[in-house]
Amino acid sequence: MRYFRNAVGGFGLVALAAIGLGAPAASASEPHNVILFVPDGLRALIVDETTAPAMAAVRDKGVNFKNPHSLFPTFTTPNASAMATGHYLGDTGDFSNTIYTGIPIAGTLTPFLESDPVLGDVDEHFAGDYLDEVTLLKAARAAGLSTATIGKLGPTLIFDHTERTGMLTVVVDDSTGTPSGIPLSEEVQRALRAAGLPLAAPPRGDNGNAGNASTPGTKTPNLVQQNYFVDVATKVVLPLFKARKHPFVLVFWSRDPDGTQHYQGDSLNRLVPGINGPTSLASIRNVDDDLARIEMALDELGLAGTTDIFVSADHGFATISKESQTSPSAGAAYGDVPSGFLPPGFLAIDLATALALPLFDPDAANVAVAPGKHPSRGNGLIGRDPSSPDLVVAANGGSDLVYLVKKDRDLASRVVDALLSQDYVSGLFVDDSLGRFGGTLPLAAVNLKGSALTPMPTIAVNFRSFSTGCERPLLCTAEIADTPLQQGQGMHGSFSRAETMNFMAAIGPDFKKGFVDEAPTSNADVGKTLAHILGLKIRNHGKLAGRVLLEAMPGGRTPTVVTGIARSAPTTAGTMTVLNYQRVGRTRYFDAAGFPEKTVGLIDTESKRVVRRPSGSQPAKN
Repeated sequence: MRYFRNAVGGFGLVALAAIGLGAPAASASEPHNVILFVPDGLRALIVDETTAPAMAAVRDKGVNFKNPHSLFPTFTTPNASAMATGHYLGDTGDFSNTIYTGIPIAGTLTPFLESDPVLGDVDEHFAGDYLDEVTLLKAARAAGLSTATIGKLGPTLIFDHTERTGMLTVVVDDSTGTPSGIPLSEEVQRALRAAGLPLAAPPRGDNGNAGNASTPGTKTPNLVQQNYFVDVATKVVLPLFKARKHPFVLVFWSRDPDGTQHYQGDSLNRLVPGINGPTSLASIRNVDDDLARIEMALDELGLAGTTDIFVSADHGFATISKESQTSPSAGAAYGDVPSGFLPPGFLAIDLATALALPLFDPDAANVAVAPGKHPSRGNGLIGRDPSSPDLVVAANGGSDLVYLVKKDRDLASRVVDALLSQDYVSGLFVDDSLGRFGGTLPLAAVNLKGSALTPMPTIAVNFRSFSTGCERPLLCTAEIADTPLQQGQGMHGSFSRAETMNFMAAIGPDFKKGFVDEAPTSNADVGKTLAHILGLKIRNHGKLAGRVLLEAMPGGRTPTVVTGIARSAPTTAGTMTVLNYQRVGRTRYFDAAGFPEKTVGLIDTESKRVVRRPSGSQPAKN
């Protein structure tokens, strides 16, 4: 059995304050290890020596992926699927955190995928593997490597979601120690006891307090839960893997800053400071401290010189806005929504109103949604029979998915017209098979149409984003969001550059030092690059794959990059969906999309269409 490829491997990063990233180079004959560290929801431009010194050091001393990309829709499980498989969402079928499955999963047609039991049920209903692509950890353990995935419920398991025994891959998340969690092997249980750690993960505590329309949310980062996860990684998993004397792959998925930015109580019903308040900044420092602890453990265990660390956030972030001048739903009165604000499920309510059809709540036993009420989680079944709806709305936050169950072009045209009339919409992507509609681009234009097993959405609806007025708009972006959270709290999911620009950096023996990578990179490239480093040969099922980031490796050359703009046909009123893209070979990257002046970071000028050859290795710059 082959454990590794000599020419590639891991890299070492020691704790910033104590050691300073000075690990010796690994021997070419030594097997290398890989750690993928995911700071959920970390914006690239927020990272500096003050806010996140450990991550800033990885970026500046290793590889600074200066042109990074989250995949749209910019949600967690879609981007986890991309990192895990190296494929875009049209292949993985993980189109958003909440999707339409066509059959009830956990009692609903619109299940939320951040759940171990739900992922198991979705697998069961879609040929045993809903992603239909081999994940990084599955391939690694098949090649004889030790594998573990630790952290936030949902994306953690996605990296080896078909292995649910706990015997082959160590899985530790929010559900560990409960009946809904993945079991721990006897070996891991013994190691936990020896380290003085409980066999069950702690809850989030006050960090899990979302607040409501009149009560602020949390003022505390996710300290207790993440301390446990880091303890498991540094005191149990890494020592265990060292004792096995095999190379390993460890995924560490931090809930911070994402969870805290979602729930923070610094800005209730106010757009400023939004996600830039003290609680959010504390959550960024929390995840940075977690990375530093993992670096320290690698150094103390003598693993720093043979371990690569790749840091990639799943997406960026924005502040929630609930304001609209055109939405019928915003004009109604609700007991739990401030007057004049959009309620959860506003898109489903407005579409049901425009189509003069009943609305039902799939997350409340398909009960009818009465006037003055809203769907409990924002999702909606629209039609006269909830067991056979005409369309389904999967509400997610900064973008929503609309599924036309019967693929009716006339109904699609009516839905598109209704969406174009709303001021909260900024960009529509429609199933290519229904033809072209003015003001919209096809799903294929953003890699949302591929070989997926799960139902493909008919329309992906991007919501409007705007700057709240700071000098760096990508750090003070607000977006309309279809969510039970409040104005002033945090969300993501839209096609603004604030959300597609995730933090990405890497360091280690398989990466250049002090290199600024100007070429576009994405979360789909993460999966392909790590598989390459480990020498794993993974067969693609779909064609929408990322690329290996060879330019970031010693001897690698920076590729030619093509950048440009795609525009839809205009409506009679002149409305167009505009897409900013980049391309390396056949791999496409998407910067921002929407209606001009209604998406932060969107550029609508022909001067954007150029061909360039980025420079090669150069000193890292902030």
